[in-house]
Amino acid sequence: MEYRRAAIPALVGGLLLTALLWWAGASTQALHLPGTADVLGGRAAAELEYWLTPWSYDPPASVRIGAETFGIGEDRAAVDNSRYLSLYTTGMQIRFVAVLLFFVPGALLLIRRLPPVNGRVPATLLAVWAWGVAAGTLALAVSAPWLIAANGRGSYRFLPQLAGMASGGRQILVLAALAAAVAAVLAARVTAKGAGPLPQAPAPAAAARLAATVGTAVIALSLVVLSYQPVAATLQTAFPGSGLLAEPGDLLRQWLLLGSWAGPAGRPAGDWFLYRVADALVLVVVWWALRRLPVLLTRTTVPAMALGAVCATVLGLLASQLAQMALTASDSGMRWGLVQLSAGVGGGVPAALTFGLLAGAAAAVTLRAAGSRSGAGEGGAGAGAVTQAPDGTEPGAVRPGGRGEATGTTAIGD
Repeated sequence: MEYRRAAIPALVGGLLLTALLWWAGASTQALHLPGTADVLGGRAAAELEYWLTPWSYDPPASVRIGAETFGIGEDRAAVDNSRYLSLYTTGMQIRFVAVLLFFVPGALLLIRRLPPVNGRVPATLLAVWAWGVAAGTLALAVSAPWLIAANGRGSYRFLPQLAGMASGGRQILVLAALAAAVAAVLAARVTAKGAGPLPQAPAPAAAARLAATVGTAVIALSLVVLSYQPVAATLQTAFPGSGLLAEPGDLLRQWLLLGSWAGPAGRPAGDWFLYRVADALVLVVVWWALRRLPVLLTRTTVPAMALGAVCATVLGLLASQLAQMALTASDSGMRWGLVQLSAGVGGGVPAALTFGLLAGAAAAVTLRAAGSRSGAGEGGAGAGAVTQAPDGTEPGAVRPGGRGEATGTTAIGD
């Protein structure tokens, strides 16, 4: 799909995502209306306010009270109060602009390389949804320094504060990103009409499986090795830092760990195993997505594979978190409401960005190398190659690689 056809859906999705997050933040005042706690429950109302506050233009009490404590005398206090509140407003403006600026380029690449036609609609929808979550997380991290400074203690434990602010508001972000993805895909379906046939490239099945395995191994490094609690504890304390960069442990864990796990430690082995199966869903989703990407993409480029791997990792995390929600609900019965059960939804996205990019790049390089060897071998031996069907799926048959047939090489660009 041409850039001009993909740009409109990406912009539509980005504007809708930004508007929905702004609307969600503006809804925090409704939680303070009389009777809200009676309808929702005090705990649920507090949880919802915690989710919505990172997207609200209304400064939290910490900003208002903290700003008023600076200065000597009424005039000085008023000046400082205005400055700190202005910092908060600037930080929120940067946050919403960053959502749009991060979402549009990624969605543009996804819709161009993974257009929602010929059976690709579910894949495009899931990919754009996952990228919306990732774009919002990046916006939270980029705008956090202004909001930290607005609290009046920007130099105190800056990195732990940065890690905390970058992890807020993710539950609402997941829902808003889903709505934005639906709008973007519907718009892409309209703009794709009359675009002509899409380019198709053979995808060697063996090379695609090897590339998916290599990419999944990169994700497993974070999910299995680094997320093991003794290793994570070592990572937390290994780099003390100093000054403004002191205590980087929380930030490192946020951007390097896709989960957290340990041995049974007295809990029933069956329950422990079920939760580990939920963790393994991440690896299953990533492997399957990386296996299918060379077939679904119109051109298997390194940026497209890297972005696709990020989206696959985010989707794997969401699937794992939903499975853990179901397990927790079955264990605790009706003790926890839906708001409390979904408190962990959307976590791990910063680490998904880090290791997803690495996994996608590794898979693309592996696919190129394996595809080149496969093409050279099949050219001399007459072996077969799995090719892409017109609907974007693999036909499931091996074509003989004689003269005039596909040789099984995959078009990979930089």
